[in-house]
Amino acid sequence: MRKFSSLFTFVLLILSIFFTFYTSKSHSISDLDTPDQEFSTLRALEHVKNIGKAPHYLGSPAHEEAIAYIVQELKNMGLQPQVQKGFSVGKSGNCSEPQNILAKIKGSGGGKAVMLMSHYDSSQHSSLGASDAASGVATILEGIRAYLATNKTPKNDIILCITDGEELGLNGADLFVKKHPWAKNVGITLNFEARGSGGDSYMLIETNGKNGKLMQEFAEAGVPYPATNSLAYSIYKMLPNDTDLTVLREQGDIEGFNFAFIGDHFDYHTANDTWQNLDLSTLQHQGSYLMPLLSYFSESDISNLKSDKDYIYFSTPVFKLIKYPFSWIYGLLIATIIIFVVLLFYGKAAYRINLKDVLLGFGSLFSSILLAGLFTFGFWELLKIIYPQYNEIQHGFTYNGYYYIAFFVFLSVAICFKIYARFKKSQNLPSMMIAPICMWLVISTLAAMYLKGASYFIFIAIFGLVSLFVLIRQKRPNPYLMVLLSLPSIFILAQFIAMFPVALGLKILFVSSVLSVLLFGILLPVIGFYKRKNLVGNMTLVLSLILLITAHLKSDFTEERQKPNSLVYLLDTDQNKAVWATYDNLLDPWTQNYIDKTSNIADTYNKNALQSKYGRAFTFANQAPIKTIPNPRIDISKDTIVNGLRHLDLCIAPQRDIQRIDLYTQTIFNFDTLTVNGETAIDFEHSDGEIYNALTKRWRNRLLTYFVSNNKPLELKMSFHRDSLPKFVIYESSYDLLQNKHFTIPPRTKDMMPKPFILNDAVIVKKNYAITQYQEKPKDSISTIPEETSTLNEATD
Repeated sequence: MRKFSSLFTFVLLILSIFFTFYTSKSHSISDLDTPDQEFSTLRALEHVKNIGKAPHYLGSPAHEEAIAYIVQELKNMGLQPQVQKGFSVGKSGNCSEPQNILAKIKGSGGGKAVMLMSHYDSSQHSSLGASDAASGVATILEGIRAYLATNKTPKNDIILCITDGEELGLNGADLFVKKHPWAKNVGITLNFEARGSGGDSYMLIETNGKNGKLMQEFAEAGVPYPATNSLAYSIYKMLPNDTDLTVLREQGDIEGFNFAFIGDHFDYHTANDTWQNLDLSTLQHQGSYLMPLLSYFSESDISNLKSDKDYIYFSTPVFKLIKYPFSWIYGLLIATIIIFVVLLFYGKAAYRINLKDVLLGFGSLFSSILLAGLFTFGFWELLKIIYPQYNEIQHGFTYNGYYYIAFFVFLSVAICFKIYARFKKSQNLPSMMIAPICMWLVISTLAAMYLKGASYFIFIAIFGLVSLFVLIRQKRPNPYLMVLLSLPSIFILAQFIAMFPVALGLKILFVSSVLSVLLFGILLPVIGFYKRKNLVGNMTLVLSLILLITAHLKSDFTEERQKPNSLVYLLDTDQNKAVWATYDNLLDPWTQNYIDKTSNIADTYNKNALQSKYGRAFTFANQAPIKTIPNPRIDISKDTIVNGLRHLDLCIAPQRDIQRIDLYTQTIFNFDTLTVNGETAIDFEHSDGEIYNALTKRWRNRLLTYFVSNNKPLELKMSFHRDSLPKFVIYESSYDLLQNKHFTIPPRTKDMMPKPFILNDAVIVKKNYAITQYQEKPKDSISTIPEETSTLNEATD
């Protein structure tokens, strides 16, 4: 066996990586014949099909159809659903009138309730929202149906909260936690989300305190396929990506778990977010979380899940979930460093570690890191130049992104094999191991100081030290023992290397390359004994080139990989001018019908550019014919001065069917109060001024964005210093450019789709308004200014 040990161990390493990915979730899809008391993925898929058959953003016709469908399904289960409707102003300044769908299963006890939550609205204008988040709604509907089929009476109340307006600004969750009486009795929430259409569903904790009790309860619930780690949540908290559960935590101090999948990120918020593209094993994974957790939390004491300790945690194959308290971090780190120092002296005394080979080990590792990391970073930047179409994918994960991840990982491994091939003799392996162990100790130390959620990386160093001890003791250790000692490092790092660029975009590929080198280094007790490292390096290099060629062949846009493009018509009523505008860097035959690069005037219209998630402004704009589009009607119903403050009531009423109003301020002034459709947005009597600063600096002085339903007007009540003269810019938008009777826009070809994350396919009317100096009135005059004598005047640019 030893004669072929290198081949066998190499195969075992490959199989262990495959095992890490394959065992992360079930691949057995429960079908329509699944017993009624069990979760059926295919039954859940039927809900996804019905909810996600058309874009159903708030204010769209399909939105009402989605409400009717969910309500009826709940009634079919014997529940009594209710629709909570009200106005909400989110902390981002996005406001709307969401309609939450709620139902309750009454428990036998009088304790806190367990709440199941997802949102049913899709992203604006073109996304079908099958994964995000019809899949979450479907998981809850099917899970509750299966639970009710058991005829159990839960100890705790079970609340179903299907929110609305999540895509706009978490408005439904805001409405629920502020105004629904059930919110005061929620003990724990399970929230189901998506940022792609496949992959593992990751668990992320939401808590205002420490996570100790939450992790204990989660572990005891017996989830069969947990996919989670404390580092993921540490990173999640740094990103500007909140969920409905974030609102519950911040505003209602409600603990909970998010379950979200991010694979196939290229489908996120696009017209490709369809039920056909939803990975069934991912939907199955969501169900595998819901059923045991619902059964557990419906019976357990959830009256107080606060804890005085935090846990480091991570999931692995075989052991499923490993957790330990934060208090162990420095103890483990110090003990590991001490053992490392002892082994250094022991290896030196045993003539198995020498300084020359240690330095060669550091040189080899650092050379590999620099070559792999810098090449990946530079080559990706070059690829974006070679393939300018990649810049049209705003979230940074291209259709062929998985091929690029594999290419750069294999290339990094090839670099390592080629560099370490210079060391033919295995007797210098103990010395060569010092460098990777040192690196992992440094990483673990930095994690303990600055990113405690990543402190479980210390186990990579610990098992590296065990391997080092064996190498010092034995010149030819059992190769299969070395593979066994390498498995923890593979289990911890393999998925992280693959999914990090999916979560944060391909711009972060160099991190995966560096981590691949560091994993290679800790695997030296296995790989170091290979006599044909150069050959393996060449084979890996060839494989990486095949992956690069495959990525090239899949770099174009096709009917399966559509090019996202954009076009809007903007009418500036003050200038009596109109433009065609786009957010695209790369024009195509469809946009070229209206956009000409040679006469670009986009900068003129980007001073108060409409907000977009990734900070995109117009790239090109050209003159367009002026169309007779009704302007919004602006009324002032009140204009008074009390105690030096000017109180003004302003109403912006649409005169056409619209979906959105964006309001900007051209002047910097302090509101004392601002109320939007009856909801307080700013109240300086109860704030320290930071609210105003956040509002006016959101996006180039954007004050708020109102997402319209049923063409309801925007009503503002504001107060400010009597000498302030506010100036506003109003954008009124409808998503009907391709259907509007004033235009004849051809449909996109099948290899194109509407670009997500921006205002798209829209007819926009822009108008400036200014409040003039307050005019004193006779004491006997009324304080309300009639419409015909309003002090609201048009402002010139």
